[in-house]
Amino acid sequence: MPELPTVAIVDDDEAVREALGDLLMVSGLTCHTFAGAASFLTACTEFHFDCLITDIRMPGMTGIELIERLHVEGAGLPVIVLSSVLDEQARAHALSLGARAWFTKPVSDERLLGAIATAIDGGRGGGQ
Repeated sequence: MPELPTVAIVDDDEAVREALGDLLMVSGLTCHTFAGAASFLTACTEFHFDCLITDIRMPGMTGIELIERLHVEGAGLPVIVLSSVLDEQARAHALSLGARAWFTKPVSDERLLGAIATAIDGGRGGGQ
């Protein structure tokens, strides 16, 4: 039996992490939540992730800095940005670094789950 896809959620807002985690679990996905980029990067040495959902404004390393680091390292991890930031320049920069989608909070469950499914399928070479 194949393992369920695993999604990492990086957001400094605990309520957002919990809500997203609940949504993903009831949708049949495994997830790990992180309060910041540093703890996520540490976990990357132990766990495999199929997709990353990150906020932009976080203490320490921002979501943009996290995406830049993953890009430089050639991680190839599909990234979806979920943020309250309405910054077109930051959005364009994240997408230029390979982010698969940028959603402004709040986003509908259907749109987010669709983007996750597309990102995961694309990360696996297009599906089965």
